[in-house]
Amino acid sequence: MKVIRFERFGPAHEVCACVDAPDPGPPGDGEAVVRVEAFPINPVDLLTIAGEYADRPPLPATPGSEGVATVESVGPGVTNVKVGDRVLLLGRNNWVARKRDKAKALLPVPASLDVLQAAMLKINPATAWLMLKNYGGLKPGDWLIQNAANSGVGRLVIRMAKAQGLRTVNVVRREKLVQPLKGIGGDAAVVDGDDLGARVKEATGGADIRLAIDAVAGAATLRLSECVGDGATVVNYGRLSGEPCMISPNRVIFAGVTLTGFWLVRQLGAMADDERRALYAELGRRVAAGELVTDVEAVYPIADVKQALAQAARGGRGGKVLVRP
Repeated sequence: MKVIRFERFGPAHEVCACVDAPDPGPPGDGEAVVRVEAFPINPVDLLTIAGEYADRPPLPATPGSEGVATVESVGPGVTNVKVGDRVLLLGRNNWVARKRDKAKALLPVPASLDVLQAAMLKINPATAWLMLKNYGGLKPGDWLIQNAANSGVGRLVIRMAKAQGLRTVNVVRREKLVQPLKGIGGDAAVVDGDDLGARVKEATGGADIRLAIDAVAGAATLRLSECVGDGATVVNYGRLSGEPCMISPNRVIFAGVTLTGFWLVRQLGAMADDERRALYAELGRRVAAGELVTDVEAVYPIADVKQALAQAARGGRGGKVLVRP
């Protein structure tokens, strides 16, 4: 069968290769064998392959933070999934054609879900949903601000916020992104820059912004912190700039602004099994209803993974890049 492997850290399109590997074999106690239907290429995957993520896997390694699969066989004692179920892959190392995994690492989702949307359900929708739910104490009519608003998470934040009656200021790097984000429900969109605070104040009529969502870090965190009101929360969930988060002591000490971090792995790990099932059942329902749609730019066969990785690493994309094993 085909798998993706890398034997050294570096740019993903240079170090990854599609190779042949032994079949995973029959499932053991508490295990299932699945056929992987699709997986997206996420920033976390590119960082892991570059050796720049929270942990560096032992080499050689197979990447893959999420994906969707169909159960082919189950071992003794498995009750949470059955043959034919479509399942989310909650573990890692998912860039394979087939895999044997612990059944508890598989979460059934409706077969009616579009396979590509299902493949992207684990990370971005959950990240957007939990950041809106767990920070800022937001209620209908409240404002939040986010940077990297054209990203997969950013677009989902806009759609989720709109559905909850929240209002969004969306910070982007290019003027041509302003109208598309307004078109999917963004209340305001502005191009990032040194005078961001003044332009955000003008765009919102001086609204008290309670939550800032930061995917960039570095000086971008500092600019977001200048846009929020006293006692607001800045949540950092990414490091697109590659720099440490910056925030003025005046904002922390005198305005009571809090800077905190969000890591989905930690959030999911703190949940009970029934909480995780409920989370993804709700997200799956919203995807099926068309409320949470993630744009797709390209889909590649697994043999063309190098081209897929090169496209995924480019800036200015119009959606996710996925692979169909």
